[in-house]
Amino acid sequence: MSQELTELTVVGEDKTGLIARVTTLLFERDINIEDLDQAVRDGVFRMTMHVDTAEMTCEPEDLREALDELSDDLGVDIQVRFPGDRETRTIAVLVTKESHCLEALFEAWADGELGAEISVIVGNHDDLEPLAEHYGVDFHDIGDEKGTPDEEELLDVLEEYDTDLIVLARYMRILSPNVVFRYEDRIINIHPSLLPAFPGAEAYRQAREEGVRVAGVTAHYVTTDLDQGPIITQRAFNVPAGADVEELERLGQPLEADALLEAVQLHLDNAVSVYHGRTELRDEVDVDEYQFGLPEPVDNLLPDRPVDGLGDVVSGDD
Repeated sequence: MSQELTELTVVGEDKTGLIARVTTLLFERDINIEDLDQAVRDGVFRMTMHVDTAEMTCEPEDLREALDELSDDLGVDIQVRFPGDRETRTIAVLVTKESHCLEALFEAWADGELGAEISVIVGNHDDLEPLAEHYGVDFHDIGDEKGTPDEEELLDVLEEYDTDLIVLARYMRILSPNVVFRYEDRIINIHPSLLPAFPGAEAYRQAREEGVRVAGVTAHYVTTDLDQGPIITQRAFNVPAGADVEELERLGQPLEADALLEAVQLHLDNAVSVYHGRTELRDEVDVDEYQFGLPEPVDNLLPDRPVDGLGDVVSGDD
């Protein structure tokens, strides 16, 4: 019998007996738990489960209803995503003021290259609302006059648009565990450095101050640890002598857009999975379809010798 893996996510206040209540409900419906992971961060509890619903003794809607009732009883949020639900493939893009990454996503979407729908743009400022309007996509400004976002409003918007993937297109705010836990391994960010180097704010300035010769950008999944999520794609560029921060930004922004777009496509193609804090390529993936890091012409210029144990051995007996 083939498996039908369904994902359950429980987020809320940590309470005694919570896990037992959820697992008992599943057991009573002949639903087998394949794996379970839990964490607590800043007072927020998260449990993610993958369960086999192939032989469950109820209909999907009955399970949703039972979980909704349990959610209300426990005072937590319980989300269930059946395999068919994951075919929705809607994208919510979070932005601040920089347009280059959003433009790349819109262009790929308009050309039919994404294979998913950009259903909503959410900003903590309204600067990019005209760009969203140009492409006919709804825009929601959830920031106050200082740009501080209302995360409860954000969660309402994400639920309203049945969001499958969240893309942070230079969204200059840190998402709280209350958001990250609900969309684990479904939030992709672009960071302007070759992580794990220079995490946090002003990465280009950090690179300039440290005098690096090669800088770059990284697209990664978002976790509750700032800029430490599993890396998906990276791009690199040479730092010109005497370049200032503005020059690094000019060189890096096109690569930010390129790396982020490829990471989104890898996710939508189901080409990567997250295992033990890092991404792994699935066996069936054709690696030639993606760049991942340095382009092939540059890679071919790198020396391939000498390597320990592979050099020519000179023998005195010859």
